[in-house]
Amino acid sequence: MKEITNKELLKIAANFGTPTYVYHAEKIIDQYQKLKNSFPEVKVHLHYAMKALNNINVLKLLKAQGCGLDAVSIQEVYLGLRAGFEAQEIMYTPNCVDFDEIKEAVELGVMINIDNISILEQFGSYYGDSVPCCLRLNPHIMAGGHSHISVGHIDSKFGISIYQLRHVQRVVQSHKIKVNGLHMHTGSDILDADVFLRGAELLFDAAESFPDLEFMDFGSGFKVGYKDGDIVTDINSIGQRISGAFKEFCGRYGRELELWFEPGKFIVSESGSFLVKANVIKQTTSTVFVGVNSGQNHLIRPMFYDAYHHIENISNPEGIKRLYSVVGYICETDTLGYDRQLNEVREGDVLRIKNAGAYGFTMSNNYNARLRPAEVLYYKGQAHLIRKAETLEDVYRNEIEVEI
Repeated sequence: MKEITNKELLKIAANFGTPTYVYHAEKIIDQYQKLKNSFPEVKVHLHYAMKALNNINVLKLLKAQGCGLDAVSIQEVYLGLRAGFEAQEIMYTPNCVDFDEIKEAVELGVMINIDNISILEQFGSYYGDSVPCCLRLNPHIMAGGHSHISVGHIDSKFGISIYQLRHVQRVVQSHKIKVNGLHMHTGSDILDADVFLRGAELLFDAAESFPDLEFMDFGSGFKVGYKDGDIVTDINSIGQRISGAFKEFCGRYGRELELWFEPGKFIVSESGSFLVKANVIKQTTSTVFVGVNSGQNHLIRPMFYDAYHHIENISNPEGIKRLYSVVGYICETDTLGYDRQLNEVREGDVLRIKNAGAYGFTMSNNYNARLRPAEVLYYKGQAHLIRKAETLEDVYRNEIEVEI
C-alpha cells in the first residue's frame, strides 16, 4: 500500500485549504481486511462503528468490502440506509433513547440491540415474538486506560448487568421474546485477549438460556499505535485465541453461530491526517507556542481523552528540531500537543496531525462560532473532496430571528 507523501498532503492543503481532514482509502480497506482475516475457521462478520467516521463515501467504501454497520442512533441508521446498506446489515445499539426511537428502527427493519431491562419489557409487550432482538450485557470488566473509553465496568451506563441475567430470563420468557444475539463491549484500547475471553465466557454461560441465538457480538476496542513504540493489539494472536474459544463454544451449543465485531477506530484511525496551518509562533517566559487555525472544536480527543496524536511539520521537514506546544484558536485551554519536538515551525507552515481518522470530524462542533473543516478522501492516488468546509451561513441556517 502506497503511503500519502508530505508533498501530496501539501498539495491537498493548497487545493482545499486548511484545516482539512484527509483519509487514505487504501489504509481503511487494509485495516478492514486485516481484521476480517484474523479469525480463522469461524464465520466472522464485521459491523463498522460508524460513530467513528460517518461520511457517506467512507461508508460506501466499506460496504463494497462486505462490511455491515453498527449504528448508535436513529440518525446514524438513516445515514447507513442512505449509503446503500440494507436494513438487515445494520445493527442498531442505542443507549438511553425513547422507546419511540426503537419502534422507528423496527419499522425500518434494522437489527435491534437492547441494553436496558425497562426497554426490553416495553419491547416484549409491544412485539412479543414477532421481532427478534439482541441483548447487550455488561460483563463488569474494566478495559482501556481511561474511564471514558472503558464502558464494561460496574458503574457504566451501558448494557444490562450480567448479574441481572435471571431477571432478563424472566422478562424474555414472560413476553416470549426471541433473542437472536448476545452482545458485549468492554471498551477501547484492549491489548490482551484475556479481556475478550473473560467476557466471552460470561456470554457463553448466558447462552444456555437462549436457544435461538444466531450470533454473538464481542464489540471491539482493538488498540492502534499513536506514536513510535506504542504497544498495539496483536490482532492475529487475539484472533486465534478468540476463534478457538468460539469454535469450542459452538460445539457445546449445538450449531455454528456467527462471530461479530464492531470496530471503528481500528479501521479508520490510522487512515486519517488532519492538516492545520501555523498562524502564530508565540514565545512566553516558559513556552514556545505554535498557534494553529484549529482547536478542540475540530479535534477534541486530546482535551477530552488526554489522547496523544503525533504532530509533524510537513512544510519544513529538514528544519532543526525545536520544542513547542501546539495550541488552538479556541477561547479555552485548547492544547493539541504539549512539549513536542518539531522541525522548526514558521508562521504559515502546514502541520500534519496523525491518527485523526476516528472521532475527529464526527465529534467536531461550532464552538466560538468556528466553522467545521473540509474532508478529503485520497483514493488510488487522487484526492477527492468529500465534504466542503462550512460557511458562516451553515452556522446560522436554522436560526429564527424574532422581534424582541
